[in-house]
Amino acid sequence: MTSPINLPLVDISNPDYKAAGKAMLNAAVEYGFLYIDSRTTVFTKADVESAFDLSKEFFGLPVSEKAPYKRGPDNVGWVGMHVETLDPEHHKRGDFKEALNILETKNGKIMQPLPPSTMKREAEIARFSDLCNQTCIQILNLLAHGLEMPDDFFTSRHDSSKGYTGNSVRLLYYPSDVPGYCAGKDIRAGAHSDYGSITLLFQRPGQPGLEIQTPEQEWAPVPVYPNEDEYPFPPILVNIGDALSYWTDGLLKSTVHRVVFPGGDEGADRYSIAFFCSPLGTTELIPVPSDVVAAHREKKKEDENQLVGYGGGASELNVGGRRLTAGEHLQARLAATYL
Repeated sequence: MTSPINLPLVDISNPDYKAAGKAMLNAAVEYGFLYIDSRTTVFTKADVESAFDLSKEFFGLPVSEKAPYKRGPDNVGWVGMHVETLDPEHHKRGDFKEALNILETKNGKIMQPLPPSTMKREAEIARFSDLCNQTCIQILNLLAHGLEMPDDFFTSRHDSSKGYTGNSVRLLYYPSDVPGYCAGKDIRAGAHSDYGSITLLFQRPGQPGLEIQTPEQEWAPVPVYPNEDEYPFPPILVNIGDALSYWTDGLLKSTVHRVVFPGGDEGADRYSIAFFCSPLGTTELIPVPSDVVAAHREKKKEDENQLVGYGGGASELNVGGRRLTAGEHLQARLAATYL
């Protein structure tokens, strides 16, 4: 493991879209991860605190109250301890975590059954989901600016009013007291890349554990805060997913990451919240019409050993003579995760 990685902090409220877009693009190209300054987002501290309070309340329910809402083929619902295995090649016991997958809300309504105590907070969930979606739209617009493309290129392909996208809020709980835990062998969340376009990750102070894989194939911790500045709540961590990596033929990095027990032992409980932003399922994952991406592709041809995103290049995405769609990629990754 290497020293903690120093990721850039981006102000998404910057009125200079070109400058902000380039800053975000540079971070996505180099790391695949970046921080967004929480002071420049649409979120308030109360929004984030409410979401974490709801998460803690849900995971504190008895298993008997969560079990009726377990994850089904539609990938929504409760995921119990060891049910998900993000890195089945290296970890056979399953991840040491629980999760709750909540579909993107529609018109303020939750689109799936949940425990009564959770449904009572429907308005809070809907607001949080909507704020996440707004933030993702901002980020996608900025990335389009950075790639010198029309600012609606990505957002028009993430418009859930046109069909299914797979957007979802995911509450995550990594308990510290897990029977049978084996230090140095077991892991909270196995090594993986994310499946969609971008992920927003909300974390708690004093609850570290996220690590990303460097180009040297080493693990680097990602601090909850990038520095010692005061924030109303921790910055939002953003990472690039497979879809954007495919779309840009590996220019943007879909970086492999994992969650470990801090210090190699159980440590403290960890709560985090992820929002997965995905394209419409019918979207073909082909290189975008960007001169920046075209230049990258030309450089790749000149140097076959150049590092590309962990999701691979778009040239690899052929299914029966056509390009793979975002929906097909999502289903393939989920099938490999839930054996």
